[in-house]
Amino acid sequence: MQSSSPPAANQIKAHLQVPGQGPYLSGASSHSGSEASLHRIKNVPGYTTPVFAGKEEQRAKVQNNVASKGFIPRELVVNEVQWFYSHLGIDDTYFRNESVEVISDHIIALFGAKILAYTKHDPSKLVIDLEKIDEKGNGATFIHTSPPGLTSTEGPGSTCEARIDEMYLDKATPDNCYRLETFRSTGSISATALQQLRCYFVSKCNFPATRPASTRTDGKTDIRTVSDPVFLEKASENTLDLYQQIMWNVETRYGPVIEVFEVEGTRERRMVIGYKMGGTTHFFSALSNLYHYYSLYSARKYVEQFSNGITIISLYLNPLPNSNAPPIEHSIFQVMKEVSLLFCLPDNPFFSAGSSRHAVQDAAYAYCGWVFAQHFCNRLGPAYLALKNTLDESNPTHAEVLNDIKRRFREETFTRESIAQVIHAHPELIRMLYVNFAMVHYPADEAQRLMPTLSYQRLQTEQPLSDQELHDRIRRTVINKQDLQVLESFLIFNKHVLKTNFYQPTKVALSFRLAPDFLPEVEYPNKPFGLFFVIGNEFRGFHIRFRDVARGGIRIVRSRNKENYSINQRMLFDENYGLASTQSLKNKDIPEGGAKGTILPSLGANPRLCFEKYVDSVLDLLIPGQSPGIKERLVDLYNKPEILFFGPDEGTADMMDWAALHARARGAEAWWKSFTTGKSAETLGGVPHDTYGMTSLSIRQYVLGIYKQLGLREKDITKVQTGGPDGDLGSNEILLSSDKTVAVIDGSGVLADPAGINREELVRLAKLRIPVGNFDKSKLSKDGYLVRVEDQDVKLPSGEVVLDGTDFRNGAHLRFKADLLVPCGGRPEAVNISNVAALVDSEGKPHFKYVVEGANLFFTQQARLYLEKRKVVLFKDSSANKGGVTSSSLEVLAGLALSTQEYTDLMIFKDSKPSDFYKSYVRDIQEKITENAAAEFTCIWKEFQRCQGSKTRTAISDELSSTLNNLQAELESSDLFDDKPSREGVMRRAIPKTLVEKVGLDVLMQRLPEPYQRALFSSWVASHFIYKYGVQGSSVDFFHFARDLAH
Repeated sequence: MQSSSPPAANQIKAHLQVPGQGPYLSGASSHSGSEASLHRIKNVPGYTTPVFAGKEEQRAKVQNNVASKGFIPRELVVNEVQWFYSHLGIDDTYFRNESVEVISDHIIALFGAKILAYTKHDPSKLVIDLEKIDEKGNGATFIHTSPPGLTSTEGPGSTCEARIDEMYLDKATPDNCYRLETFRSTGSISATALQQLRCYFVSKCNFPATRPASTRTDGKTDIRTVSDPVFLEKASENTLDLYQQIMWNVETRYGPVIEVFEVEGTRERRMVIGYKMGGTTHFFSALSNLYHYYSLYSARKYVEQFSNGITIISLYLNPLPNSNAPPIEHSIFQVMKEVSLLFCLPDNPFFSAGSSRHAVQDAAYAYCGWVFAQHFCNRLGPAYLALKNTLDESNPTHAEVLNDIKRRFREETFTRESIAQVIHAHPELIRMLYVNFAMVHYPADEAQRLMPTLSYQRLQTEQPLSDQELHDRIRRTVINKQDLQVLESFLIFNKHVLKTNFYQPTKVALSFRLAPDFLPEVEYPNKPFGLFFVIGNEFRGFHIRFRDVARGGIRIVRSRNKENYSINQRMLFDENYGLASTQSLKNKDIPEGGAKGTILPSLGANPRLCFEKYVDSVLDLLIPGQSPGIKERLVDLYNKPEILFFGPDEGTADMMDWAALHARARGAEAWWKSFTTGKSAETLGGVPHDTYGMTSLSIRQYVLGIYKQLGLREKDITKVQTGGPDGDLGSNEILLSSDKTVAVIDGSGVLADPAGINREELVRLAKLRIPVGNFDKSKLSKDGYLVRVEDQDVKLPSGEVVLDGTDFRNGAHLRFKADLLVPCGGRPEAVNISNVAALVDSEGKPHFKYVVEGANLFFTQQARLYLEKRKVVLFKDSSANKGGVTSSSLEVLAGLALSTQEYTDLMIFKDSKPSDFYKSYVRDIQEKITENAAAEFTCIWKEFQRCQGSKTRTAISDELSSTLNNLQAELESSDLFDDKPSREGVMRRAIPKTLVEKVGLDVLMQRLPEPYQRALFSSWVASHFIYKYGVQGSSVDFFHFARDLAH
């Protein structure tokens, strides 16, 4: 699944012209299990092996060469060479590709192996292992003994295909890829040994330097223009036509394309699988394990690569004679179903040569349970609860102790390895747990009953146990308490899956919508509304939201090394939960509640690929399937439509366009425009926060509010800023302010000047969006300095020597003093309980009088309280920097409110220029941000004065958020929304006037989904009531307030 998609502009144009037709919609055809048998092909070879004209001449040379080496007795040479050339059944490809020298070596090696087997008096010990790997990387040949229909667990056959995957197939790109032909020899090794040989020929693709001209007039890819010349020479017309169809399907779809063909007059089935290069790894070798499980063997296999980035695998499958397995006529549909699971999880440790006691479905289920247990077995238990109740969490030292204990508990209780051991030790219980899961989620539709697949039949023959019976069985079977807890977590998983794409015919990762009731309250006091859990071959991820209508960024969590990955893995869910709850506090006066998604790629995985698979598999659960054999209807216990709204976060800012367009291609016609925020302004009508300074506008209201309330003049104020002129917040803070900035700290270093940094030079950097490392040092006063992170042994004007620039930068926010600190960037928890004392001097005087926290989580809660205790006027992040979320919320509203045509005309730029509507809408957004921020500032300020300082501003801000969120939730479920005059009165004020004037209120009310309307109504009422009457507003106040809503 290459991330190098077609140029964005073309992709976007194509998407904007198509009115909801796409490869996933009901018009698209593919074939479900029972239909696939209609694909019948003639019993002719799919490939022709051109006859090697020089074979006889070569054989004579090989004979002389073997004889001259003297290893084989002269009288046997003719016989051995004759057998090798005529009776083994090796394809002419081999003789044409290899030199006389290599063939001679292989014949001698074969003879040597026969001698060795003879000395052991056991013909079955005859093992052949021949290989030649080209040092220049042009390909390889592997030949070894191979019993049909069995996965070898020892000897050369046990690793050969895995090595081919690793060396030649996994990292394929159009510039560097290999085709593979492999077949079983038709003859046996010798008259006494019946083993057959398996031959693999890997050759590098040599695509023409310039793509040949296509004869097609419909704009579709012509397979002949993207093929390797050797493939074109060998493939029959029939194969070319068949691959052409598969290729078109792969180009229009995101996941794998799997088709089966019945060969006339035989029991052979040809399975053809197409996918985008890089979409999976170790897949070719995993396929062998799969068909061997059903007692099938392959006569031939081909892997073809094409210069447009597509891979096609073709398997010629036959039933093993005299086997007890289900007939191939049935098992082939099961293999088809399981190929898609294998594509998602080819590296599954529970389905490998050594442990194939599980079918692929059971093994994939075991893998998902394994990952679930890693995140949810390590719970803290009663000992932690007792300690939590004893300690005082508002005491910073106690809070630190609790945190350490929490981390220790997480690390020591269950490891990935110990959970895997439990799964391997109880295959029967895992099987029963899988049946318990499948009985609920396996879609038993009409077609299944007419032509049941094996997995459906298997479920019918199993004796399903009730949840209670299964729990009793587990309890009686497993004595060890920790093992019991692991297996119980599988049962918890089963009980809480509301829908899953596990049985979807094609998919790229597995996704589960879970009911979050299993989360223990002691650790997760606020219960999320919804939880998505995604498992891919190279990543895992979550999405948590606190209300039905909720929005938040998708973050990619990167790992530097193995140890760092282990820590990230343990903390992934907790980090996601923490980010989503913080988002809830910030989203207090907009319709969407808080949400967040996290993706943890494995070491070395491509983050873009992980994101695309994550989005596609979540869409499987949001969009009802309607294409048989591609995307079918799932069992849905939640049974209500769901919409998620994604935003950019660390590592995903440049992926939002792709996600919106992909949602459209998948058929989300009504909401693809609002599925992501942070889209490109010009091509997709997004509203970029940095261009219009959205987040900075709200931060600015707090700074100006402090000046106004305390009667200060901005130009007299000294300020320290973290986050430099290269960032969104940092650059806008510089451009909007006129104070005396004495220090700016960013990724490039530390810029400081006690006389005030030259404002013109700062503005120049901010406009160019470049860091302080580029500051013109001639503009500094005699006491000013710039220390870059790469500097060492720098002497400051004060005489102090800085040994290391990076260390100096990392602690710089603790050394400066000024009136105001505005963090606009920096790592989370940069000021925490262990270093906050450094912000107070020896006389107990804080370094700053005022702090407006622009960057998220720059201070820990304990650090904020510590400073407020010392009379610092501090406004925390969830109040100060909510301008960005307000802007994104109104971007979502535009996407939901406008039809695709209106959206294209009004929101998307024409000739790189925004429409008048767009400019007017952006002004509306800026006004709303300013109005909300000023209202919240005033509310916090008044409440602080009313309490005469007995409550900190931080506590008031949190109380304001939770009061607002609670009131909003109450209003959503009340009947106030049903009162039409009130509803219309609120909507007219809540929706920006540019939108109301353009579309009309009545049309808006028809287009906006009802859950969204309720959320918009209740958020506007809740925030305007609380900002007007404060957190102490009474029922009588609300009665008066509600009376005026209709006006």
